[in-house]
Formats: sequence, structure tokens, C-alpha cells
Amino acid sequence: MTLQKYPALIKDYCSIISRRDNGDQYMSFHELRFAKIIILQENIAEVIINEAVEIDNEMVSEYHDFLLQHLSAPFLLLINKINSYTYTFDAQIKIASLPEIKAMAAVTYNKATEVATRNLVSLPRNNTWNIQIFPDRDTALDWLTSLQSDPASPTHEERHNHNTRH
Repeated sequence: MTLQKYPALIKDYCSIISRRDNGDQYMSFHELRFAKIIILQENIAEVIINEAVEIDNEMVSEYHDFLLQHLSAPFLLLINKINSYTYTFDAQIKIASLPEIKAMAAVTYNKATEVATRNLVSLPRNNTWNIQIFPDRDTALDWLTSLQSDPASPTHEERHNHNTRH
């Protein structure tokens, strides 16, 4: 079952998330033409790409613009891979290249999605991702929230600057 195929579940899902996350004042739901983004806190967003989408560079730009406009940097992303989707090669390289991204937690619900995510992470790119893969949303969210107060956890920009110095 995917959220895209059952639009009514999206509102129920947001309601459940809101209760689980103590109804945080920042909680809000947004729809892009290819994804749903739930702002959980001022610097944490959950991203759910729609079923059967092929993400291209234009979509990546729209996604990045949204993050920059709606989140306080440095921000944390929970990538909920409940749906099946693909990327163009250029989009694979460009996605999550914002220096404002501190970390990402990917929730994969099966082995195929986990392998695809690991392949995406392994691609050569100009920035090093701070990403962990989790089998469930709660553990992923716990990890992200633990990073909020961890000053030792660098942002993309800090990791990139460190990597280019050595």
C-alpha cells in the first residue's frame, strides 16, 4: 500500500504524526507536484515522493527551493521511501546538495529500497552526505532529533570544506 494510491491516508498519517510528535507548532503539510513534505519542526521535514515519479533536475530545484524557503538551517530530512520512484542520472547527482542540510534519515521498508538508497548514497558527488538508513520511521526520527543538539555533527558545507582541505 502506498500513500499516493490512498490520498485519504495522507491526512490520517499527518494526524498520527502530529500526535506522535506532540503536535509541534511547526507541523504543516505541503504538496509539491511530485511529493508531499511535512514540516515536523522548524528545522526537520519529512519527505514522501509520490508513487512512480521520475525525479529530474527541475524537480530537484523545486524541492531545494522549498526546503530553503520553509526550514531553518541547518536542517534535517526524514526521507520516507514508502513509494517507488526513480531519478534521472543528473538528478541523482544534484539531489540533497544543499549545504544547509545537516543530515538525512532514509526509511526503507524493504531490501530493494535499501539497496537502491545505498546505491544513490555511493554515487560520487561534490558533498558528503550525513545519512543513515532505518527500517522504521520512529527510529529514524529519533536519530534526527538527537542531532539537533549535537554541535559535533557537521553540515554538508562543513563536511565539504573539510574534505577539500585534505
